[in-house]
Amino acid sequence: MEINLVVVQGPLSGPPEVRTLPSGTSVGTLGVRTHAGERATSVPVTVWDPPAWLVELGEGDVVIVLGAVRRRFYRAGAGTGSRVDVESAFIGRAGKRQRGTVAKRIEASLEALTGGG
Repeated sequence: MEINLVVVQGPLSGPPEVRTLPSGTSVGTLGVRTHAGERATSVPVTVWDPPAWLVELGEGDVVIVLGAVRRRFYRAGAGTGSRVDVESAFIGRAGKRQRGTVAKRIEASLEALTGGG
């Protein structure tokens, strides 16, 4: 069985960037600071069609993200480049209510990934 399910909670490492693609789709990118053991890291997150409140966030605001790890390829000057990020299925301001929502979504995602059992 393969599972690709990520939960990240932490403060933003900077303000989110939201842009509109030529297709008309909006995409937000942000970094969420977190710790793996004693080492801190900034996890890149992509949010497709982000909620309007996302642009109001700033560095240090705490969010919780549920998503999946994705590797994206793009054309670079000398060839092809790639980057790994978390593609958000849910993003919310961190708090008790959002943790409950994320817990329910995690349970539903695991059931879907494992075929309900």
